[in-house]
Amino acid sequence: MPRRAHVYPQVDPGAVSLVSAAPVRLDAQATVTAALALARRRDATVMVATGRRVILREDLARARALGLGELPARVLARPVPAVDARASEIVVRRHFIDGAPAALVRDGTTLVGIATPSAAAAAAARPSMRHRLAQWPDAVWSVLHEVRRLATSAPASAWLVGGAVRDCLRDVPVALRDVPVTLPDLDIAVEGDAPALAEALAGALGGSLVVHARFLTASVETSTVGTIDVITARSERYEVPGALPRVMPAGIERDLRRRDFTVNAMAIDLMANDHALLDPLGGRADLAAGRLRVLHPLSFVEDPTRMFRAARYAARLGFDIDPWTRECRRLAIALAPYPALSGARLLAELDAIARDERPDVALTDLGDSQVYRLLDRRYRFTEQTRAWVAALPAAPAWVRAGDMDLRPVELIVVTLLGDQRPEVVAAALDRLGYAGEPRKRILGTTTGHTAMLGALRAARTPSRRAHVLRELSPVALGWMWLAGDAETRAAVEWWRSTGRALRPALRGDDVVALGVPPGPEVAAALRALRDARLDAALEDRDAEAEWVRRWVVTRKEG
Repeated sequence: MPRRAHVYPQVDPGAVSLVSAAPVRLDAQATVTAALALARRRDATVMVATGRRVILREDLARARALGLGELPARVLARPVPAVDARASEIVVRRHFIDGAPAALVRDGTTLVGIATPSAAAAAAARPSMRHRLAQWPDAVWSVLHEVRRLATSAPASAWLVGGAVRDCLRDVPVALRDVPVTLPDLDIAVEGDAPALAEALAGALGGSLVVHARFLTASVETSTVGTIDVITARSERYEVPGALPRVMPAGIERDLRRRDFTVNAMAIDLMANDHALLDPLGGRADLAAGRLRVLHPLSFVEDPTRMFRAARYAARLGFDIDPWTRECRRLAIALAPYPALSGARLLAELDAIARDERPDVALTDLGDSQVYRLLDRRYRFTEQTRAWVAALPAAPAWVRAGDMDLRPVELIVVTLLGDQRPEVVAAALDRLGYAGEPRKRILGTTTGHTAMLGALRAARTPSRRAHVLRELSPVALGWMWLAGDAETRAAVEWWRSTGRALRPALRGDDVVALGVPPGPEVAAALRALRDARLDAALEDRDAEAEWVRRWVVTRKEG
């Protein structure tokens, strides 16, 4: 009979007690198709590749569904922890909490077996997030409470997901309480009818509603917290590399497993009083380590735009892309091109990078990793391009100060293509879907920048420099400022701040009254007068009038 107040020894059966499968070793030369057949014959969910790497059966099935059956299975191997059989089982469970899909259990050099996470272990690690959410503005709290009320009535289950969860865990300040704030990524995942809940939410908040039926999502635009995206918790199936997925309603855990990176694959339960955190893939541990990690080895193959987002998130958050994720990126680049991937999606990712504070960090990482080969396989990230990219952070302030009608993404495209061969430039613009006037602007800048720089250097007077600069598009002016030397920058700066706004005091009627014949001669006189003002030869209206009189006489004599 147990004795009260008696301390009983704790029994720890050790890591070996968590072994759930005998090791199934895979031949190093096996293809995806052969490995998947073996896994099915042996009823194995995890197979040992080499060393501390395993291949998951689900990854083999994913590769086969993408038409990659002849791919060497070893490229799908994931690194996993190896634990001594006599270690505490707590060591293994901590690895699972940190997102490990399996652990190798060894007795010395002998592999005893494979441990895999259980549902019970995952359910046990759901910390409360209520104390963190309490720091958010009341405007946001009221929205989350309204979501919970509407979901309860539906009935449905609602979860806060995405960047808001990530930033909440990072203690990123949102705003002072009681101050309305805009959260650009307030995302709600719904186990149930998301568009219906979004419609009810829009009515309750007095917001406007946009439904995206294909993706089972809706957006609610409010005056207090900006845009709220309401999505149906779903799974995704990619049938062709790079294509948009086919979506199907699913539970929240499957929804998290279809996302891009572990730090974005967490959810806060809005239906629970403690607002528990659901983190099945180790996002919290990766946040703490400052690490960006994909969820599976074919993540970038399914959606190559994730390579751009990886660089952007790493730059924005100050994170490192972990080594295995970089391996996965190299695999995706090796499998390029991706005909099903639209140029509009690639351009959207470059546009998102262009709007970040430090676009140079992300763009340099993409260049070093050869991701721009998605634009054209002949692309080379040169040292000249690297230098131009490094100058980009100063460009937005320059553009804003001069009120330039310049799209930042166009300047980035010119920067990336300025040192490429003409055929690569043309192919890259085709890939990005540029046509018409935008294509003409970028093509003219990338292929003609050497001539533009030469013409500007040869112009020795302000009026001659103005003649060169006046013909340039905003993106060409931005490029001249970005890529030029000190003299070129000074000339462009002068034009942006002073030269382009300078106008003569006299107008058309004035020069006609001074003897200029009506018609084409009026425009010629005004152009010549403007040049004289640029060269500082004229100081006031009287000096302009005297200059026009002499100009008329000279034209008659000529």
